[in-house]
Amino acid sequence: MNVFKNFILTLLIFFFFPFTSLSQKNLHGPSLNGKKVIYVYGGMKGHSPKESVNLFVPILEKEGASVKVFDNFSVYEDEKLMNEADLIIQIFTDAFTSDPRMNNDQFKGLRKALVNGTGFAGWHGGLGDSSPNPLYHFIVGGDFVTHPGELKEMKTAEYEVKIYDKEDYITNGISDFKISGSEQYYMMIDPNVKVLAVSEFKLNNWPTDENEIKGSFMPVVWKKNYGKGRVFYSSIGHYLREFEIPEVLTMQMRGFRWASEGKYHPKENLISPIYKK
Repeated sequence: MNVFKNFILTLLIFFFFPFTSLSQKNLHGPSLNGKKVIYVYGGMKGHSPKESVNLFVPILEKEGASVKVFDNFSVYEDEKLMNEADLIIQIFTDAFTSDPRMNNDQFKGLRKALVNGTGFAGWHGGLGDSSPNPLYHFIVGGDFVTHPGELKEMKTAEYEVKIYDKEDYITNGISDFKISGSEQYYMMIDPNVKVLAVSEFKLNNWPTDENEIKGSFMPVVWKKNYGKGRVFYSSIGHYLREFEIPEVLTMQMRGFRWASEGKYHPKENLISPIYKK
């Protein structure tokens, strides 16, 4: 049944996504046309990494991207492919899996590619919980901690995603929206990321009482630089069904497009020191 649902979702997105009003904004913005994309998937099966390939690769190819798909991190050691890539999409959650985690040589290959201008993008645990290496999380701009929800398996009944930066290409024209019955990520965040969307923790659902989180606002979508490379992250997407929400899919695809442009445009100044007096 899940396979059938994912197939139907792919068909709906494939045929109707280009015609949605949201996707028609910023037509002269970043493009995936002619771009070389490396798509790495694996890890925790609960995040549907293989199914995500079936969902996103047809969309990427329809936009003109050339996509190479890998089910492990070995491609990060292929210097030629990494140098040629405009964008790396990674969906690999390093939890509840026997799949090999990223080793040191693979991490070095990834870091070198980003420094030279290759983009890096993904969502949820596939990018935010992929490695225990703190330098990896320095690249991403954040590190997953938990998802303290009130429902079974610590899901949140409903939370609202609020657009924080309404002028950025990725979020321009997108209104606030709600996510139901899914994970609301609590994360440690690099203060130098450019935050695009946030959510509020409205209940104090920490498993114990040592740390109150009610009333805190958490970045949900952000972008940043790493060397010449561009990094885009969204914590939304525990279930692929969340990409049925037009705002979620639109931001994700715009994030892919933006991140793929690092080799072709000057670096954006994204540091905004919010604690500076």
